[in-house]
Amino acid sequence: MAVQNYFLPQSVDEAVELLAAHGDSLLVMAGGTLTMPLINDGISAPEKVMGLRQAGLNYTGMANGSVILGATATLSQVIEHGHIPMLRQAASSAASWTIRNMGTVGGNLFAPPPAGDLAVALLALDAELNLHSARGSRSVPLADFYKGFMSTVMAKDELLLEIEVPAPLGRTAYVKYGRKHSHTPSVVTVAAHLVLDDGLVTKARIALGAVGPHPLRAQAAESYLQGKTLSESHIASAASIASEECEPFTDAIASEWYRRRMVKVYVARMLQQIAAEEASS
Repeated sequence: MAVQNYFLPQSVDEAVELLAAHGDSLLVMAGGTLTMPLINDGISAPEKVMGLRQAGLNYTGMANGSVILGATATLSQVIEHGHIPMLRQAASSAASWTIRNMGTVGGNLFAPPPAGDLAVALLALDAELNLHSARGSRSVPLADFYKGFMSTVMAKDELLLEIEVPAPLGRTAYVKYGRKHSHTPSVVTVAAHLVLDDGLVTKARIALGAVGPHPLRAQAAESYLQGKTLSESHIASAASIASEECEPFTDAIASEWYRRRMVKVYVARMLQQIAAEEASS
């Protein structure tokens, strides 16, 4: 069945009212780079669609030392005004410039693996999500957002309004490894954010993409690094732990075995990069 109703709210309040009125029957869409191919191919057949392009959420900025990204800000906007280098790098790694001009920050959080390159960087940076409904607003850490494959903690009447990203205090590293140099789905994506004091790790965030049902944190590897130096042996152990705790899958791009192996390789490389930068400072 073709789309019967298309709504284009001019404000957040109007969007929330429409969501409350139509509930599950209303498909929410921003850039459309994920949903429109499914609709055009007949895989998804929503009767009602709400576009958020004119709801006033396509902004970026700074507030209280944090980067603020509106849910419908495009990946191209992040590249131009993302403020944090790792965010710009992650947005640049996503698809082609035509997709980046349409694809949104909010949509990237809902992209099924192996997509969701920006979400991995946001996870490593302890991003917080602002969710809003007719009942009010709440803040949810991105680390607590995902429940499973294509499943989140969002209530049916909630909208994602914006993402708040604290400016990183330590060093960051990011890599997206694919079969080609550009315009390629990810075999594995790794984002790391470490804070060191006198050579010891005081805070560690290691986020992984394309190796689970959603972007995930390698929490066991993070815990292992706490209080340790970035020696070769510690880096190797942390990379091995990360490769064991992820949940890779097999698809047309890569096998489960290969993805797990590449987690070990690229987590080690990101930690080595940070160790080298720390040593040269």
